Amino acid sequence: MAELDNLLSQEELDALTAGLRDGSIEADTGLNSDVSVMRHDLTNEDSSLGVNVGAIDMINERFIRQFRLGLLEVLRTTPKVNMADVQIMKFSEYVKDLSAPLSVNTIRLNPLRGYSMAVIEPSIVFAALDNFFGGFGRGFDKLPPGRLFTPTESSIIKIMLDVLFGSLKEAWAPILAINCEHVSSEINPQFAQIADENDLVVVSRFVADLGRDVSGNIDLVYPYNSLKPIRDLLRSRVQTGDGDDISDKEWSAELKSAAVDAELEITVELAQIETTLKKFEALSEGDVIYFSKSEHARMYVNSIPVFDADVGANGSQTAARVVKPLAPNK
Repeated sequence: MAELDNLLSQEELDALTAGLRDGSIEADTGLNSDVSVMRHDLTNEDSSLGVNVGAIDMINERFIRQFRLGLLEVLRTTPKVNMADVQIMKFSEYVKDLSAPLSVNTIRLNPLRGYSMAVIEPSIVFAALDNFFGGFGRGFDKLPPGRLFTPTESSIIKIMLDVLFGSLKEAWAPILAINCEHVSSEINPQFAQIADENDLVVVSRFVADLGRDVSGNIDLVYPYNSLKPIRDLLRSRVQTGDGDDISDKEWSAELKSAAVDAELEITVELAQIETTLKKFEALSEGDVIYFSKSEHARMYVNSIPVFDADVGANGSQTAARVVKPLAPNK
């Protein structure tokens, strides 16, 4: 009976409920209501708890500009480099789509935490090699899985890595001063363990074209955990746009400076003659070939028609005088 005496009556319960509703009675829930709460949207990749992909895109755009200039200086060709979308995935998912042999380079980007990775496909290596020795950037479709890079090919890879490191340093400069260090090289991506298989990595892929119908991928792979400590820095630089206008002006000036030293081949064509294989094989020294002379000769720059020209003599030298520029695609 004593326990029943301690129970509240219905009138007392109604009064208590009314007091809680109108605030006349204070209630202690046991929860700390003074703690500040930060809203986090799990669907937003740019949230304060994640890595800002927009900042990585800006870094990649600056990297492409510097990388093109660097390759132009060492390979004497104008490469095409395009950026694919930045992806965040498990390291195991990234590696499973790669096929050996590749130029897999483990690198350190001090002061970022841990190791990163630069992966270059063989087609890029061989196109760069051909360009370096005066060719037109011919690549190589496929190599046997266990095939190692020769010393000459490894030297080209080193040259490309030097350009890549310099470009990466310039690209990161408005956000963070980094120093690039080559740690090791492999041909099998399974041996380059920059992260555990379930760890997330940030993959920046660049599609490069260094020759005739030759293209391949260059990947920069950052461990997700290496970028998280600087997420606030990345986000603030994107919001303020630090360095973009200056970088664009510097890139334009450097491109112009590098381009003026590029070597060009100029040829002058007097006429084109159609003949048969039989007549061609019958040609011998002293034979005279007749053709109808056009009003002007055609001047080509790197096999591209650019000017109409008159051919004549200037002193003891045969010369061509530019008459007029040609319309594009003429």
